[in-house]
Amino acid sequence: MFDLMPFEHRGRNLFNFFDDFEKNFFGDLSTDFAQFRTDILDKGDHYLLQAELPGFHKEDINIDLSDNALTIRAEHNEQNDEKDDKGNYIRRERKYGSFVRSFSTEGINPDAISAEYNNGVLELKLPKQALPEPQSRKIEVK
Repeated sequence: MFDLMPFEHRGRNLFNFFDDFEKNFFGDLSTDFAQFRTDILDKGDHYLLQAELPGFHKEDINIDLSDNALTIRAEHNEQNDEKDDKGNYIRRERKYGSFVRSFSTEGINPDAISAEYNNGVLELKLPKQALPEPQSRKIEVK
């Protein structure tokens, strides 16, 4: 009699089946939409970080540097309201998006970082720290 119950099918839980179906159909939303896409290029004396942030304005982007971590936040909040002459809504649309991502700045000169935002792409120039030149000294034998 228990074999006729639909909650398990050949050792597979029905709830896991629907969860897997949703992930396969929509993708894993926690990884697809939680972060923005970035490329980091090594340009010799500096790194170039390119972050795709389409639809954001320059004012929507905040870059913080703290404890060897560079954090990029982008938050967009837009509301479009259309009302008739009586003040009733004909159409009301809201759009919200928020992204946060952090990067290690170990080996980067934090005082020389610069940023530009053009056509939906944020570019950060991350100059490398100058490596200390090995110093040699003569050790006297006593």
